Formats: sequence, C-alpha cells, structure tokens
Amino acid sequence: MSVDRVEEIVGDGEGGKTAAATAPAEATAATVTASVRYYTTAPGIRLNVRSGPSTNYGVVRVLAGSSTVPIFCQTPGQTISGPYGTSNVWDSIADGQYVSDAYVYTGSDGYVAPRCG
Repeated sequence: MSVDRVEEIVGDGEGGKTAAATAPAEATAATVTASVRYYTTAPGIRLNVRSGPSTNYGVVRVLAGSSTVPIFCQTPGQTISGPYGTSNVWDSIADGQYVSDAYVYTGSDGYVAPRCG
C-alpha cells in the first residue's frame, strides 16, 4: 500500500475547514509488518534459552522467572514437560534462541505464532 500524500484538515478560524498538504505518508508508514505478541515465562523458574529446539542444543542465556518474551515463530522439537503441560512446541524468542513452550504461558496447548522456517 502506498500513499502519495496526506491532507491535514485544519480550521480557518471562522468555522470553515481547509486542506493543507503534508509530507508523503511513506515517511511514516512505508510497510505494514505483522505484530509480535509477548508472553510470560513460568514464575520462580530460571529458564534456559537454547540455540535450537531441544535440550541437546547449548544454552545461550538464562531467563529469570516471570520474564516477558516475544514469540516470533514456533517449531516442533523435543517433547518437554513443564508448568504449563507437556509439549513438543518450541518458541523462537530471538534469532537462534528457543525456549520450550511448556515454560511459557500462552493460554493455548497449540501454536500461537507462525511456524519457523
């Protein structure tokens, strides 16, 4: 979607309205991107963030309990049991960073984001 120009309607002080051209809308809204939702990890649990969707992958960092994380996409991987059930869904929270969905409260037992890849 492209807009060549935007008109701002302003009052002329006497009850009438006039249109004033402003800068191209491309400067403020060039593209529309999908929104990313944020979710909370299990309280009181330090959560390992791994480089892939399995405990066989190395730990990249550790999150404190009740951390808020984005879920960019989800992928199947190793089945894990956690506070929010048993799941083989892994959440991509950053490039090359995954956490088991069993430790993230999404309100769903299934996918809540697009599949990775």
